[in-house]
Amino acid sequence: MAAVWVGQRLALFLLLLVFFFPFVAMLTTAFKTDSDIFHSPPQLLPTVWTLQNFASALHTIPFWSYLINTLVISGLSVLGVVLSCPLIAYGLSKVHWRGSRSLMVVILATMMLPPQVTMIPLYLMWNKIGLSDGMVPLVVPTFLGVPFLIYLIRQFFMAVPDEIIEAARVDGANELRIYWSIVLPIARPALITSAVFQFVWSWTDFMNPLIYLGDSSKYTLSIGLYAFFSQHGVEWGPLMAACVLFTIPAFVIFLLAQRYFISGMAAGALK
Repeated sequence: MAAVWVGQRLALFLLLLVFFFPFVAMLTTAFKTDSDIFHSPPQLLPTVWTLQNFASALHTIPFWSYLINTLVISGLSVLGVVLSCPLIAYGLSKVHWRGSRSLMVVILATMMLPPQVTMIPLYLMWNKIGLSDGMVPLVVPTFLGVPFLIYLIRQFFMAVPDEIIEAARVDGANELRIYWSIVLPIARPALITSAVFQFVWSWTDFMNPLIYLGDSSKYTLSIGLYAFFSQHGVEWGPLMAACVLFTIPAFVIFLLAQRYFISGMAAGALK
């Protein structure tokens, strides 16, 4: 029994090393000089620690401008998700009406579609109404709901006892009052989990900003990282430094929301 326990822990530790190694390599490369980066054989830690790569990263691209653009798009996307997805999920889980299950099936079916299938039709639609160049196509869809997050929050709402909601209805509370005063406070872990998911998706999204942000002054950081690739190779030191700076906000938000994130995922999985 003890041997099995040790074996499981050893396997988990090795798995952790496999997943953690790329992050450690990125972090240490950001502090290396060029001679250390291209040293043969490769070495994990730099012989001379330097901050020059971070200075180059901030100088090569308009980092702060791209950072503000990314924060605006990610923040508005999170706001859209927090406003729309819980309301839709409540209507599909706690308000009984004909067709709610069928609509949920349709929403789940949209999750099966690869984004490449809808990419061109969506671009043509935004272009038809004259909004294909800018942040609008990146933000507005989140105010109409994100299928996976609707499903996640709905599963959490299903765990809320119907007796509480029925008692509120008997006392004369309308659906919006029940939703705002009773269901939303209970569903805080699911809301925070959805917000973290949406923030990370928007923060790391590369393809959609590349399609819709034609003006370089509107670029996000994910597009800005591409500036370190040139015809003569890749500037690995500044690129890794920029990647470290790019990772920090998402990492900090995950750490701050970790407790709610895990409980929200567990509740959605158990239902």
